[in-house]
Amino acid sequence: MTDSIDNSAIAKDAGKGVRKKAKDLTVEDFYFLKIGKMWRYMKTQHFSFWMICCYIFFEYSRPQAIFPAIDILPWAQTFILLSLIGAVFDPSVHWVSHPMNLLMDAFAILIFLASIYAYVPDISKEHYIDFYGWFVIYYLIITIVNTRQRFYIFMLIIILSSAKIAIGTSWSWITRGFSFASWGLMGPKGYFQNSGELAILMLTLFPVAYYLYDYLHSKVNKFEKTLLIIFWVAPILTILGASSRGAQLALVVQLLAMFYKKIFRFKQLVLILIMIYAAYGLLPEEQKARFEEAGEDKTSIQRILYWKHGYEMIKEHPLFGIGFFNFPYFYQDHFSSDLLYPKAQLPHNIFIQVGTDAGAISLFIFASILLGGIYLSWRMSLSNIDNECNIFMKASAISLLGYAIAGQFVSVAYYPFLWIGVSVIVACHVQIKKSNTMDN
Repeated sequence: MTDSIDNSAIAKDAGKGVRKKAKDLTVEDFYFLKIGKMWRYMKTQHFSFWMICCYIFFEYSRPQAIFPAIDILPWAQTFILLSLIGAVFDPSVHWVSHPMNLLMDAFAILIFLASIYAYVPDISKEHYIDFYGWFVIYYLIITIVNTRQRFYIFMLIIILSSAKIAIGTSWSWITRGFSFASWGLMGPKGYFQNSGELAILMLTLFPVAYYLYDYLHSKVNKFEKTLLIIFWVAPILTILGASSRGAQLALVVQLLAMFYKKIFRFKQLVLILIMIYAAYGLLPEEQKARFEEAGEDKTSIQRILYWKHGYEMIKEHPLFGIGFFNFPYFYQDHFSSDLLYPKAQLPHNIFIQVGTDAGAISLFIFASILLGGIYLSWRMSLSNIDNECNIFMKASAISLLGYAIAGQFVSVAYYPFLWIGVSVIVACHVQIKKSNTMDN
């Protein structure tokens, strides 16, 4: 009788599948959006991982902007501090050695020295957090996000938060009849509020969502597959509706980089041409006119003047530039005759921004971080490991490429796009090296 009951229980377990313990859950168990399993895993994780995830959620989703009643604390800074405290007590957190660390450290030192010798040192001090916040976050991410499971959940928070913004803004453009507005589209208050910065966020989301869809569409249910399609279509619509010429150019470059192997096959070429024609057809006439006027309109002329004089500033102050975030003040005092607006702005170019902020050496290091991130992530995507790490790394390379192109027209050197992107690349590189070590 007992044997019969035991055999029956075994058969029942075999039919339904034995429920895995949380510690035994793998990343494959999470594909794509198995929230129940991810929640079970999260409940076993250390306080430090919870806090770094909360930071990413509040930085990208901005619930404090949606619900003003909770906007009572500097949430992002609070969660960074709590992550730092948690990391001290997290037994899984260990120092991570990586070549990118040296570049980050050198850049941090040069920003500090440039601030001391700045044109207006007090302005530099007011903006310290604009870089040093990312410096701390970089080390927190690469040390705390230290397993494949943690990495997948961390990336999923970024994807879902960005997709929420993409769906909302693309729907806004659709409901206004794909019409043009001078302000483009607006994201939530914070890093992604302005149209240009919002469009760059979409440039980082699009390749991640597309490659994830391409990898998982045969492994997930219809609902998850539909979500993944929406997650890569919505950012394209937002980029088209955001009226940012630089981001739209960057999107074209991304598409060429993603599909260059297929572009000269007849069927794929026809499909791509149809997509480009359809996308161009969605653009309002006012946006098409902006492309035709590029280089001749007031905005373009002012940016060209910023770049020209910014280059002169770097040549004349090669060691430390004119000071961290000092460009508008220096420009207004020395090049007021070439100012087409009431006040000078930042130079609308990430390389001119960094070069004037901290000099030629800092510019070289910044370019090395950006180009090194693209190279490292693309090289990792070609490894023999067939899992989500390769997908995220291939997408990271395309994301940073889009950022580099769009960054030629906006001042986003100290926005999340590069610093979070590089942190993710390093964290994933560590996981891939772990996998290779285990396989060997």
